[in-house]
Amino acid sequence: MDALRLSPEQLRRRCDPDRLGFETTAEVEPLAETLGQPRALNALDFGLEMEAPGYHVFATGAIGTGRRSTLEALLRRRAAEREEPGDWVYLFDFAAPEKPRAVALPAGRGEELAREMSHLVEEARRRIAAAFESRNYQERRGQLGEELDRRSEEALGELRQFAQERSLALELTPAGVATIPLAAGRPLDPSEFQRLPEEERRALMLHTEEVRARLPAAMSRIAEIQREGRRELADLDREVAQFAIGHLVDLLKTRFTDVPDLVAWLERIPDDVVENLDRFRVAEAEQSLPEPMAASAQRSAEEFFGRYQPNVLVGHPDGDGAPVVVETNPSYYNLFGRLEYEASFGALITDHRRIKPGAIHRANGGYLLLDAAQVLLAPLVWEKLKETLRAREVRIESIGTQLTLFPTVTLEPQPIPLDLKVVLVGSPRVYALLYELDEDLRKLFRVRAEFDVEMPWGEEQPAQYAAFVARKVREEGLRPFDKGAVARVVEQGARLSEHQSRLSVRFLAIGELVGEASHWAGRAGRELVGAADVEKAIAQRDYRSNLVEEKVQQLIDEGTLMIDVTGERVGQVNGLSVALLGDYAFGRPSRITATVAVGGGEVLNIDRETELSGPIHDKGFLILAGYLRERYGSERPLSLAASLVFEQSYELIEGDSASGAELFALLSSLAEAPVRQGIAVTGSVNQHGRIQAIGGVNEKVEGFFEVCRRAGLDGEQGVIVPAANVANLMLREEVVEAVREGRFHVWAIDDVAEGLEILTGVPAGERRADGSFPEGTIHRRVEERLAAFAETGREFRAPAGGESEER
Repeated sequence: MDALRLSPEQLRRRCDPDRLGFETTAEVEPLAETLGQPRALNALDFGLEMEAPGYHVFATGAIGTGRRSTLEALLRRRAAEREEPGDWVYLFDFAAPEKPRAVALPAGRGEELAREMSHLVEEARRRIAAAFESRNYQERRGQLGEELDRRSEEALGELRQFAQERSLALELTPAGVATIPLAAGRPLDPSEFQRLPEEERRALMLHTEEVRARLPAAMSRIAEIQREGRRELADLDREVAQFAIGHLVDLLKTRFTDVPDLVAWLERIPDDVVENLDRFRVAEAEQSLPEPMAASAQRSAEEFFGRYQPNVLVGHPDGDGAPVVVETNPSYYNLFGRLEYEASFGALITDHRRIKPGAIHRANGGYLLLDAAQVLLAPLVWEKLKETLRAREVRIESIGTQLTLFPTVTLEPQPIPLDLKVVLVGSPRVYALLYELDEDLRKLFRVRAEFDVEMPWGEEQPAQYAAFVARKVREEGLRPFDKGAVARVVEQGARLSEHQSRLSVRFLAIGELVGEASHWAGRAGRELVGAADVEKAIAQRDYRSNLVEEKVQQLIDEGTLMIDVTGERVGQVNGLSVALLGDYAFGRPSRITATVAVGGGEVLNIDRETELSGPIHDKGFLILAGYLRERYGSERPLSLAASLVFEQSYELIEGDSASGAELFALLSSLAEAPVRQGIAVTGSVNQHGRIQAIGGVNEKVEGFFEVCRRAGLDGEQGVIVPAANVANLMLREEVVEAVREGRFHVWAIDDVAEGLEILTGVPAGERRADGSFPEGTIHRRVEERLAAFAETGREFRAPAGGESEER
């Protein structure tokens, strides 16, 4: 079967360094764009250009394919081409303090407004205090006071005259107006009043009632005069205050005439100042208070005057285009903003200045990049994100108001209109799960950008790999790579993709290899990285991770795990599996044995019966049984009892790549044909005997090669692989060299017949026109053995009288 033996050239594709077109990467222009992702870039271009609602982007792909770095670079490139969004500020609402107003300003003007308002408040406090302490104000206030006293006295003078004509005097007291009897113009004390004749006392009492009857009208007039006086004083204060700050507000309004909402808010400031003039006039008095009281007063003043200070929620002073925000911790408050509180005298207080932005606010007008898994894990975030994108506005809410039975009173900031693209990054599994379970994903994230893990290996791709290496060298300050080192990196890219015509685009792993190769070159004292340094980096990465593989090999060497690599055995085949250990995988040989006897057609999988096999392995085994029925059961029922097992297997067996080896073991046992133990087998089989491709072919071949190498290569050992897997072979150099020297072999087969002849040295045989197989072939021997089983079975089922049970 030499035709099925693979040549060394078929076991590994090589990259010719001389065809790269350079000597070192110092001559290569570093890669400036994403490599090997045309599908993803096409989807991203569409999603980012689409203006309709719901066209947010969900980027999927394996870790290490450059999803995040590609997205960040693309978003920043697009953001630089867009106009910078405006600033957003929250302002105190004088009509509804619990509902701060959101106002949009031109980009960069939020901080300008904050500075101007700080200056306005400071200047207003100084000017108002000075205005109310001025001589002019004191004189005008004194004049108003004198006029008030005069008018009040005039209103009371008529009543005084009326009382005096009746020998009574009026006296104003804190309790009201009192009447005092007079005699010869002199006030009488109570004892003198009692000594007056009865008739005079009665007259005075009658006069007192007359005066008191007129008193309410007089007092009402006086109260009206006082009210008018207070209004005049208030008008004076308003006039003085308006004069002190009016032109400050007017000047500020002229600077923001292009923001009508802000102008309307500024117009409310003078009225609010007038309504709270006492706050502006007590500044000097507060400075003379004792320290504790002064500190408290100062704190109270700061809280009050904070109403005039805008909260610049989001500012864009740089003019660098649209924002790109990458939120690595998308918690509820980090995304949607929060209200901060401060403890004051045992209570929690807040105001519009304590509204803090979230990532969505900072990204508004641009792009927001989030990790999908983290968004889903954070409490309430996914539902809030969907609500925000549906409403196209972001509302700042305390998470407590949504969870408590009786929410406390808090601020309700005005929502801000939303204009941004959200890009979620996640695994294909997360996307598929969300797509099935949450229909909102289909409505809001209508664009899927799928990152591939590989790209074709054509004429241009090695040069692109070289450009990537050049970029890593420049970015990280590494040693330049010569052409041989770059060629070795390209070959490792094919190894990672497990295909001779494809290269991996998991550039995280490629980048790590580049950095480690530079390190080992430095350890060796070389300024230029060569192919040997790349090989060293690969070997060292394997060494750091292959402890378990070494332990397994030691067990095989000691005979604890029984694997024969010489001689021949009936019903015994070396199968191959792959053990995955996180970032490392290795091939592990396992002995598969089969036994047969007379029975009723049962083919027993011992691993399945003991629940040590997974569903895919069970499926492969049932396919094996189907092959037996199709090949040998057309003329007579299968009268056998067969059992197969993975020897010394104590963990779950999964996958169907050993179904071919199991079939070979079973056919060997039925045909009583010894199998060469120096040959291991991998490949799944279908019901018609065709050998199908499997995964991990490189690790499987190398795993058995290592067992044979440690036992001693004798030139008869090797591995049978599916012909469909030849394109996946990128074997280690030592394996290829052993094949070149004839010390090891790799065969590729398409069907069971080819594998049987390699393993047993006996032709499998083709069914002839009369339905029989040629004499001495494996199939003829199996069929004859099954016929003998059937005859033996009939004899045991026959009645005691010798007649057949069937008539």
